[in-house]
Amino acid sequence: MNAPSPALVAARPERLRLVGQRRQMLAVMYQRLMFGMLVYAGIVALIAGRILWLAAFGDHAGRKVGVTSLVPDRGDIVDRDGQPLARTIDAWIIALHPAKVIGSKLDLARRLAVLMPEKSEEQYFAMLKSDRTFFYLRRRAPPSLVEAVNSLGEPGLAMQREPDRLYPQTSLAAHVIGYTDVDGRGVAGMEYAYDDRLAALATRGEPLTLSISSRLQQALEHELLGAMTTYSAVGAAGIVMDIHTSEVLAMTSLPQLNPNAAGQGSPEARFNRATLGVYELGSTFKPFTVAMAMDAGIIKSFGQIYNCPNELPAYGRTINDTHPFGRACTVAEIMKESSNIGTAQIAAQIGAARQKAFLGKMGFLDPIAIELREKGRTLTPGSNWGPLETMTVGYGHGIAVTPLHLASGYAALYNGGIYRPPTLLKVDRAHPPGKGRRAFSEETSYRMRSLLRLVVTKGTGKKADAPGYRVGGKTGSAEKYHNRSLLVTTFAGVFPMDEPRYVVVVMLDEPKATAETFGFRTAGWNVAPVVSKTVSRIAPMLGVRPDKTREPNMAEVLPYIHEDAGK
Repeated sequence: MNAPSPALVAARPERLRLVGQRRQMLAVMYQRLMFGMLVYAGIVALIAGRILWLAAFGDHAGRKVGVTSLVPDRGDIVDRDGQPLARTIDAWIIALHPAKVIGSKLDLARRLAVLMPEKSEEQYFAMLKSDRTFFYLRRRAPPSLVEAVNSLGEPGLAMQREPDRLYPQTSLAAHVIGYTDVDGRGVAGMEYAYDDRLAALATRGEPLTLSISSRLQQALEHELLGAMTTYSAVGAAGIVMDIHTSEVLAMTSLPQLNPNAAGQGSPEARFNRATLGVYELGSTFKPFTVAMAMDAGIIKSFGQIYNCPNELPAYGRTINDTHPFGRACTVAEIMKESSNIGTAQIAAQIGAARQKAFLGKMGFLDPIAIELREKGRTLTPGSNWGPLETMTVGYGHGIAVTPLHLASGYAALYNGGIYRPPTLLKVDRAHPPGKGRRAFSEETSYRMRSLLRLVVTKGTGKKADAPGYRVGGKTGSAEKYHNRSLLVTTFAGVFPMDEPRYVVVVMLDEPKATAETFGFRTAGWNVAPVVSKTVSRIAPMLGVRPDKTREPNMAEVLPYIHEDAGK
């Protein structure tokens, strides 16, 4: 059969021909797009691979390698309000490779001594002639110094980046935060206690939130440092604590320490007096003795009478008072005038067994239960805890504890009687408050409020009063065991006393008398004013409003005070 004539075949419509061309063009564009995407993905993979290779095998000596370099090398530490206390930065280091030096070594030594005068020309020249292959010249070098060293144009000098720990608040709360070594490992404070958590890949992206408030910390440190300077003390410690959650809101130890240069600090500066140092804290123990006797049913009323002679013979020793009564005195007067003689008799009634049981419930017989590793061992009479030791422990002699022990004890005494271990972690859903254990009855806790308020309004703690904030507390002045001519002075305070919320403890180590104190160097003269100034500064930050119309029930104590008490 013959094929049809071309004239008989219908021409292809123009529309269909254009559709075919469009499809062909789309196919080509799709192929080009896919090719471009593959090339782009290859470039990205190449760059990522190069970054990972450099992280693992590059020149960043000391860095953790692999994917860990994509997250912080160490977690941040922040205060309760999120203010940074410790963080990791990318710092410059300047290093020396003696074998790579091509210029005059003597000339280079002279230039380095000008730029980095912490070493002499001779020391730099000795490095340059050394057989060693590597020296660190400066870590955490400022950019201006890096630029100046780089401009020397010497191949033997190397500038590179490395992670470095920075403490932006410098000395603020240094003994709480701690510091790290040159390899980034924690060696003190919370840096040491939580080293694994801060360095772990799974948690280092989340900051460690402390209970510390930078604002309260600054106020406490400022007032305590001023007192330490004024009274020429060799050291000091201070604590602010929430009595209901046991959060440590501020804690300091002096002399100050700069964790950015911890290795340059003296042993005295690195020593944490608040948790590691143990001291006889004197008459600040007397409220515990009275509360023990109340819980044991020995003291029925603050008007209860004891014989308070000028001297009290006891088991071959003589107990004396700074303000002797020479007559019968009430429990209220014993506390108001800080009578050793009266308190010793109350302690004798309690007895050694009950005294040790109470102190055990308050954590006084063990190292302080806090997250820090720097914890001192309590010193007690031990196996020699007899009748005389019971009497002296009753007024704070013969037992040595840390200032934080004391703050925790006052928190337990005035929060309704529950002891909870102190914590340096912010109490929230992630870290709820400790369960605690009962140390005193709720009734005793309530009745003790008026007794400590009496000490501040009419007794040895008058200079601790902060108008409107209803401070209560107790002074304590104890001789040092190794040198009885030296004192440790302490004030343990609580406010507001009508509804207790916060404890403030301050201590001065070996304060000296001044003309302003008329030659006296006891706690009522030197640490009580620190509490007054500190409370006046921090109370508004804590939401405590001054109110001169509010007081605890002073009818519990005022009827039992004679006008000649202590005279």
